[in-house]
Amino acid sequence: MPLQNRVLPTQEIVADPGRGLLMGNRGSLHSPDRRLGTTRWRSKAWICCVLDWKGIRRDPMPPGRWTALFFFDEAVALAAGHRPCHYCRRRDFLLYAGAWAQGQAERPRAAEMDAVLHSQRVESRTRRQRTTVQDLADLPDGAMVRFDGRPALVLEQQVLPWSWEGYGEALRPPGLHQVETLTPAANLLVLKAGFAPLLHPSARSQLR
Repeated sequence: MPLQNRVLPTQEIVADPGRGLLMGNRGSLHSPDRRLGTTRWRSKAWICCVLDWKGIRRDPMPPGRWTALFFFDEAVALAAGHRPCHYCRRRDFLLYAGAWAQGQAERPRAAEMDAVLHSQRVESRTRRQRTTVQDLADLPDGAMVRFDGRPALVLEQQVLPWSWEGYGEALRPPGLHQVETLTPAANLLVLKAGFAPLLHPSARSQLR
């Protein structure tokens, strides 16, 4: 039976046999029986890491230490409010921070970005995902939205339904189209500034 450690674009953490391209964490979220309680983060540093780091094999749920979370790809991780890890993904972190700082005097520190992201990804009262409504035409490649009731990737002005099996056939909604946007505003700006997220191979293969 799979552990409850797969992250959806909606920030939910579920048990699913689906495989992803990246992992990460939000602190220790599980109990000694390897089940998640109600807590969904212990820190504002929601990071996104490589699956393999120097060949080291780790327990995904060591007691009291951290809960390994897994993401289908980086578009999903960004939508859920995560950012690249500055340790195992140093180059990607610097590119991400550089895109964040575009037009500013200096690159922000990780903790500063985490604080901004946290204010945009979670409703303080309900602790639910904070979303926005935007014009589809204004969204950058790599953004994720809710389309026809399910998460979907925006790529080249097309919408690709998401599932653990891969992205579905691309759709091109006619005319102006407002959508519920899952990706936090700061991560949208990073994408607009040129940060290229790691996408699952099925994304490009589904474009029309």
